[in-house]
Amino acid sequence: MTQAELAAYVHSELEKAGIDLVLSGGAAVSIYTANKYQTRDVDLVATGFTTHTQIKRAMLALGFRKVGRHYEHPDSTWLVEFPSGPPHVGGEPIGPVEVINFATGKLHLISPTDCVKDRLSAYYHWQDRQSLEQARLVAESRVVDIAEVGRWSRSEGFEEEFVKIAPLFERPRR
Repeated sequence: MTQAELAAYVHSELEKAGIDLVLSGGAAVSIYTANKYQTRDVDLVATGFTTHTQIKRAMLALGFRKVGRHYEHPDSTWLVEFPSGPPHVGGEPIGPVEVINFATGKLHLISPTDCVKDRLSAYYHWQDRQSLEQARLVAESRVVDIAEVGRWSRSEGFEEEFVKIAPLFERPRR
């Protein structure tokens, strides 16, 4: 299975167990950029009230084992993690999610615009240049509401930084 197929499989199976999730993080970047960026993990965030016990029970039933903060499966190179919810970017909840269907199931993932915000949050707070590059790759590959990213950046207290990096997100005119 590809990373996206595994994410869709886990998402669909846990949904059957009453656990609603949304994909975020590097795996969302991988999907939106056709693997121009790759990561070893899959971050699925619960959208409603879900306990770690519920997630663990469902993951064990799928053949995963818990190792520290993540889950591993003997037939997969991908790790699955469940960051704390609800899904948010900085101090705001995420907007509408995207839905992609795979042979292995349905996958909800944060929108390209929220994916850029998520990556910029890491850049703003930790000066993580790799996260800035991931944000740029998503904006280059998908339709992203850069005005909304600017509004969000201002609300997070990073207007000055956004003004400096905004040229990275300008699409060339044809």
